[in-house]
Amino acid sequence: MIDRTKTKSIRGAYGKTLVKLGKTNENIVVLDADLACSTQTAMFEKEFPERFFNMGIAEQDMMATAAGLASQGKIPFASTFAMFATGRTYDQIRNSIAYPEFNVKIVATHGGITVGEDGASHQALEDVALMRNIPHMTVIIPADCKECEEVIKYAANTKGPMYIRIARTNVPDVFDENYKFDLKGKVLTEGKDVTIVTNGETLAEVIECAELLKEAGIEARVIHMPVVKPIDSAIILESAKKTGFIVTVENHSIIGGLGSAVCEVLSENMPTKVYRIGINDEFGQSGEQRELMKFYGLTSEKLAEKIKKEIGNRK
Repeated sequence: MIDRTKTKSIRGAYGKTLVKLGKTNENIVVLDADLACSTQTAMFEKEFPERFFNMGIAEQDMMATAAGLASQGKIPFASTFAMFATGRTYDQIRNSIAYPEFNVKIVATHGGITVGEDGASHQALEDVALMRNIPHMTVIIPADCKECEEVIKYAANTKGPMYIRIARTNVPDVFDENYKFDLKGKVLTEGKDVTIVTNGETLAEVIECAELLKEAGIEARVIHMPVVKPIDSAIILESAKKTGFIVTVENHSIIGGLGSAVCEVLSENMPTKVYRIGINDEFGQSGEQRELMKFYGLTSEKLAEKIKKEIGNRK
């Protein structure tokens, strides 16, 4: 069961993990684009001011500088909002970071519609698609604070460019202290009627959705897929064999993100019916984050309604 009465800042987990890593690895440096309090990299700045670089509202310069630092053996973590980390800086990421395979970690906060009242201009719904399309780029979307901590540790100790997307909102715990991150998808619940694949802050919604579906006599297999690239093809194909029907859920456009990645695997290897749930080729809007989740059908209740209807239509 998900305890929604206790939520934690996943951005805070990122900042605290940076500080821990900084104490043992002097090559770790952190860059931010004048949003250190929002991204929580201010924690690192306070502890290691000589290894922190506030680049101002100059995201392109931040990425180019991160590439330069990586070329000299540093391990740069570059952070800002997801909208700015990918949209404004695509050229620098593609040509200055990914092309030479520099060891830069782009950790973007405020991904998806749950940015809330800041509205469409700040709601990155295309960022995963942009980063997934770049050669050499690993794309990871952690679901809770423990997973975020493990992902940042993994990034610091694994060479190569990475895009890590975390939420603005506080999130409930899904994993306990024994959780260890790797590049594989994870089966969280077993079921025979439908497979639901998700990641990030929608994982908690999907777990609750599976409980609602069970009450309706539908057994859902829940797959947590934190790594969108390179995606775990084996677990997708295994699930397609078991249930014959896949649903993807993401706080992102249904075009180019997790849903598209799953469809690519299945169309090439085992054509299977896929129902993608996310943002349907439109911009977001201003609103309280929970209301936006309801409006775009990403709460557990809305997900259960959609999936029950889709299963009914298939019979």
